[in-house]
Amino acid sequence: MNAEIIAVGSELLLGQITNSNARFLSSHLAELGINVYYHTVVGDNADRLKDAIEIAESRADLIIFTGGLGPTKDDLTKETIAKHLGTTLAMDEEALVSIVAFFERAGRFMTENNKKQALVLKGSEVLVNHHGMAPGMLYKTDSHHYILLPGPPKEMEPMFQFEAKPKLAKLLNKEDVILSHVLRFYGIGEAELEDRLQDILDNQTNPTIAPLASDGEVTLRITAKTNTEQEAWTLIDGAKAQILERVGQYLYGYDDDSLASKAVEMLKEQGKTISAAESLTAGLFQSELASVPGASAVLAGGVITYNEEMKKAHLGVSEDLLTEYGVVSEQTALAMADGAREKFNTDISVSLTGAAGPDAHGDQPAGTVWIGIATAEDTTAYRLQLSGMRNTNRLRAVKLALSYTIRTLTEGNARKI
Repeated sequence: MNAEIIAVGSELLLGQITNSNARFLSSHLAELGINVYYHTVVGDNADRLKDAIEIAESRADLIIFTGGLGPTKDDLTKETIAKHLGTTLAMDEEALVSIVAFFERAGRFMTENNKKQALVLKGSEVLVNHHGMAPGMLYKTDSHHYILLPGPPKEMEPMFQFEAKPKLAKLLNKEDVILSHVLRFYGIGEAELEDRLQDILDNQTNPTIAPLASDGEVTLRITAKTNTEQEAWTLIDGAKAQILERVGQYLYGYDDDSLASKAVEMLKEQGKTISAAESLTAGLFQSELASVPGASAVLAGGVITYNEEMKKAHLGVSEDLLTEYGVVSEQTALAMADGAREKFNTDISVSLTGAAGPDAHGDQPAGTVWIGIATAEDTTAYRLQLSGMRNTNRLRAVKLALSYTIRTLTEGNARKI
């Protein structure tokens, strides 16, 4: 089965929001063995949407729509599809009851146009919306299947995963096991990773190996199709062993791991606490750690010392040091890390100072960043020279600080063992 994903919404074309739905759907469709060859984005215009549907029908068996199921006049996805397919819309009473109950719970007045959200394609299988109001739909013809999903990711993702995906699996009569395992790497670029694994990638059959680069990270998704889960894991483990033999030093986690979650996990396992002193990142490092559930067990606290006075007042960085070496320097990063570790009495502390850009900081060019890592054993600083835009540099600095934290915890644990 070949699929095309059509995202509906002028806000996508205007750049007001990112089409994250297509990425999510493509990854889940790949797990089902469904090929996605096209992503289409179309505005809130019935004629252009009709054209997009006709084009999609010429090259796909399954067409998935996201967006345009709401109560306003520009929400026209199901109306346009109904007209194109020669069917009508019917009121789904269960959906209407759910919508009415939503407004009652919220203590809000329900306007008449909200009933529009309960309209579905006549003859479709209704997909229940457990996280919003507008239901989804699965509609079948002799030649195509159409799935209509809401636009907000918090509604779309669980609806597809728990309502639509099982129906697709049944539709495909999937008796085989399709299992995927993701390897996550940091500190190596996508091009270099592929170069080191080129012969493995060229000769892949089952399992298949798909590389993906994202925000400075590289992932490899290994997918096996077999009769049993045990056989699938045997195939995956074999491919994984080959991969890690060549690039295992860059591996930091698997599947849903992130650099932050891995750092928190390792801190918990080792019974250690962490603090931070941030300048150019202004709290982003601590925010990443705090995004992980249970981070409070290891994250003691931190300070944002954006100017020299705050570095002196809250971290004990001396004026002489700042005068001699400057804010963006190895010495300042070391002093900040030591100051934070002492202030919060933690096992490890991380500092970030630098010139995010677009301007240089004194004689330090834009993109120069120093990361300090302080432990009971020693304090180390790492120099980075980043080349992105200002906020890209700040985010990359955070990820690199997390990777150095993981490295420090790994090396420290190895010494302990």
